Amino acid sequence: MHVYADNAATTAMSQTAIDAMVPYFNGIYGNPSSLHSVGQEAKEALDAARAKVARCLGCEPREIIFTSGGSEADNQAILSAARYGARKNKRHIISTAFEHHAVLHTLQKLEKEGFEVTYLDVKQGHNVTARQVQEAIRPDTCLVTTMYANNEIGSILPIAEIGAVCREAGVSFHTDAVQAVGHLHINVKEQNIDMLSLSGHKFHGPKGVGALYVRKGFPLVNIIEGGAQERGKRAGTENLPGICGMAAALEESCANMDANMARVSAMRDKLIAGLSQIPHSALNGDPVNRLPGNVSFCFEGIEGESLLLLLDAKGVCASSGSACTSGSLDPSHVLLAIGRVHDVAHGSLRLSLSEYNTDEEIDHILRVTPEVVAYLRSISPVWRDLQNGKRQYIL
Repeated sequence: MHVYADNAATTAMSQTAIDAMVPYFNGIYGNPSSLHSVGQEAKEALDAARAKVARCLGCEPREIIFTSGGSEADNQAILSAARYGARKNKRHIISTAFEHHAVLHTLQKLEKEGFEVTYLDVKQGHNVTARQVQEAIRPDTCLVTTMYANNEIGSILPIAEIGAVCREAGVSFHTDAVQAVGHLHINVKEQNIDMLSLSGHKFHGPKGVGALYVRKGFPLVNIIEGGAQERGKRAGTENLPGICGMAAALEESCANMDANMARVSAMRDKLIAGLSQIPHSALNGDPVNRLPGNVSFCFEGIEGESLLLLLDAKGVCASSGSACTSGSLDPSHVLLAIGRVHDVAHGSLRLSLSEYNTDEEIDHILRVTPEVVAYLRSISPVWRDLQNGKRQYIL
């Protein structure tokens, strides 16, 4: 049996998304910026896709800027808020210790330019609270940027509460919602979100296309210059097939969200219950407020890379964390941030599900994972030391 359980890294494209893209490869192939009829036909398709995305987020079409993906959207949002803040002599930013590197690396760049960043602690409950944000806000705070849901451990942050705190304090609020859009109900107006990043390939759309929601009136700055596309805020001819595929995939995901959430959550809970039976294991992430499809565990006494390779040999595609850092030998910064020690963090497993998974696949994962963990422990000198009392168990 082949089981794809790495949907947090990327999802299979839906047939709906594929069908939506095809006409714009060789039929309606004009440039949306062209004034002739072929170009204007393309522009109509672009406008329709923008309207679909806006409806799914609860905003106006003019507040959607299409990008190459979530990382670009994160960069533009954070840099825009920082530049605007600097003009008002506000150079303090609040974020969390377990953000995606698209956010963390952008913040590190700003720190080198003289900005000060407060990284909120996430050890308590593997999450943050609106109170933490409120207590961290200062007179010179120009931005709060937190992910909507963590890509590795699945914790869903209290976005509406954080948004309310930021709105009351007059501080801009951006959320990296790459893992949440298409899987959780979102309304940017009701949640007081000023900017939101998303990426099409996380909800069965194509790779290489995403969007940034920007509240009307927010002073967005360009990070790509060269043309007047996207209301002059993102140069470059729009990826019309990708945008149309992403919009169709998002519309489909939102239409079926309640049913998908219920079904995927049930599979998730079954996996968590089964894997919890493995001795000296621990669930990572908020046990209650977590993404429907996220299952993240640490297993003491083994090494994550070996675990992934042996699971793959048994037909299970999984990961140990973010695909963006899979080439690193260092333990996940997310797991370290929530308090896992290095030895334990190295033995991590992330299984991320979608509505395309089946109950039979969950049963297969639950059959093979304990076998693989037991085998790896049988050949592990660390596990031998733990059993002999030369080391103390942590989990």
